[in-house]
Amino acid sequence: MTALALRPEVSTTPAGEGMVLLDERSGRYFHLNGSGAEITRMLLGGTDADEAARRLAERYDLSPERAAADVDGLIAALEGAGLVAR
Repeated sequence: MTALALRPEVSTTPAGEGMVLLDERSGRYFHLNGSGAEITRMLLGGTDADEAARRLAERYDLSPERAAADVDGLIAALEGAGLVAR
């Protein structure tokens, strides 16, 4: 999978253990919890989805299938909201 990149009009800021993404086009905020922020940082840093899922499973003691579903779900949500591009 190609790495993700934030769209130019999207900015991020830390929020506790999580992250907030601001879509400056719409003015909408999106809050990610700690694990969502961790996954997003990995993907934006060039880690592919399979490796992100492996790390997530290891860190949070999840099954590989559950971790992969969580990563895929987050990617779909970020893409669906128009926050990232590949």
